[in-house]
Amino acid sequence: MAKGDDIQDRLIGFAVSIIQLTTKLTNSSADKHIANQILRSGTSPAPNYAEARSAESSNDFIHKLKIGERK
Repeated sequence: MAKGDDIQDRLIGFAVSIIQLTTKLTNSSADKHIANQILRSGTSPAPNYAEARSAESSNDFIHKLKIGERK
Protein backbone atom coordinates (compact mmCIF):
# COMPACT_ATOMS: atom_id res chain seq x y z
CA MET A 1 0.00 0.00 0.00
CA ALA A 2 1.42 3.37 -1.02
CA LYS A 3 1.91 6.14 1.49
CA GLY A 4 -1.38 8.01 1.85
CA ASP A 5 -3.57 5.19 0.54
CA ASP A 6 -4.89 4.49 4.05
CA ILE A 7 -6.13 8.06 4.41
CA GLN A 8 -7.64 8.02 0.92
CA ASP A 9 -9.44 4.74 1.62
CA ARG A 10 -10.74 6.05 4.95
CA LEU A 11 -12.01 9.25 3.32
CA ILE A 12 -13.83 7.21 0.68
CA GLY A 13 -15.36 5.05 3.42
CA PHE A 14 -16.45 8.20 5.24
CA ALA A 15 -18.11 9.50 2.06
CA VAL A 16 -19.96 6.21 1.65
CA SER A 17 -21.19 6.48 5.26
CA ILE A 18 -22.37 10.03 4.61
CA ILE A 19 -24.30 8.92 1.53
CA GLN A 20 -25.91 6.08 3.49
CA LEU A 21 -26.86 8.49 6.28
CA THR A 22 -28.48 11.01 3.97
CA THR A 23 -30.59 8.35 2.24
CA LYS A 24 -32.22 7.64 5.62
CA LEU A 25 -33.48 11.21 6.02
CA THR A 26 -37.06 12.10 5.14
CA ASN A 27 -38.16 14.18 2.17
CA SER A 28 -39.09 17.17 4.32
CA SER A 29 -37.66 20.53 3.27
CA ALA A 30 -35.45 20.68 6.35
CA ASP A 31 -34.06 17.17 5.85
CA LYS A 32 -33.38 17.83 2.16
CA HIS A 33 -31.53 21.03 3.04
CA ILE A 34 -29.46 19.31 5.71
CA ALA A 35 -28.81 16.27 3.48
CA ASN A 36 -27.47 18.50 0.70
CA GLN A 37 -25.11 20.28 3.09
CA ILE A 38 -23.91 17.02 4.63
CA LEU A 39 -23.38 15.47 1.19
CA ARG A 40 -21.31 18.41 -0.05
CA SER A 41 -19.13 18.62 3.04
CA GLY A 42 -18.85 14.89 3.68
CA THR A 43 -18.00 13.75 0.17
CA SER A 44 -15.52 16.49 -0.79
CA PRO A 45 -12.51 15.52 1.37
CA ALA A 46 -11.69 12.37 -0.65
CA PRO A 47 -11.36 14.08 -4.06
CA ASN A 48 -9.65 17.09 -2.46
CA TYR A 49 -7.09 14.79 -0.84
CA ALA A 50 -6.61 12.85 -4.08
CA GLU A 51 -5.90 16.13 -5.86
CA ALA A 52 -3.41 17.16 -3.18
CA ARG A 53 -1.58 13.84 -3.53
CA SER A 54 -0.76 14.78 -7.11
CA ALA A 55 1.25 17.74 -5.83
CA GLU A 56 4.70 18.32 -7.22
CA SER A 57 6.24 19.35 -3.89
CA SER A 58 5.49 19.53 -0.17
CA ASN A 59 4.56 23.19 -0.53
CA ASP A 60 2.25 22.38 -3.44
CA PHE A 61 0.63 19.60 -1.35
CA ILE A 62 -0.05 22.05 1.48
CA HIS A 63 -1.36 24.64 -0.98
CA LYS A 64 -3.78 22.14 -2.54
CA LEU A 65 -5.05 21.04 0.89
CA LYS A 66 -5.64 24.67 1.82
CA ILE A 67 -7.72 25.19 -1.32
CA GLY A 68 -9.97 22.30 -0.21
CA GLU A 69 -10.16 23.77 3.27
CA ARG A 70 -11.69 26.99 1.93
CA LYS A 71 -14.50 25.27 0.03
